[in-house]
Amino acid sequence: MTKIEFKDIDSYIATFPTNVQEKLEQVRNAIKSSAPKAEEVISYNMPAFKYHGFLVYFAGYKNHIGFYSLPSGHKVFEKELSKYKQGKGSVQFPLDKPMPLALVKKMVKFRAKENSEKAKHKKAKWLLTNFNNLQAIQS
Repeated sequence: MTKIEFKDIDSYIATFPTNVQEKLEQVRNAIKSSAPKAEEVISYNMPAFKYHGFLVYFAGYKNHIGFYSLPSGHKVFEKELSKYKQGKGSVQFPLDKPMPLALVKKMVKFRAKENSEKAKHKKAKWLLTNFNNLQAIQS
């Protein structure tokens, strides 16, 4: 059996039954509205969003939507996620229940802020290192 390699999120979502497509689009739109500068990508052959690094992933399954906000996003929202089946860095939102879009939005905003802060620190460290190197050369 040949594995499909997805080129974009639209082609990924199109492979699912209509009811799952609707849920995937809900999650996608919640992510886009919470991180409008994030870039849609396919990574590990599933939909993902990047903003100063990977932000979140999501995926469709037979009975649930998998949502992956990496371990840090799940730790912060541990209480809100406690009613869902979870793995390390993943949570399963059942298809027979409404998607918790407000929670998804909160998690995405948290991850966007987290990634933005990391990017600022990384840039500051780079600037400081290069400034120190420049000073050493000029001495």
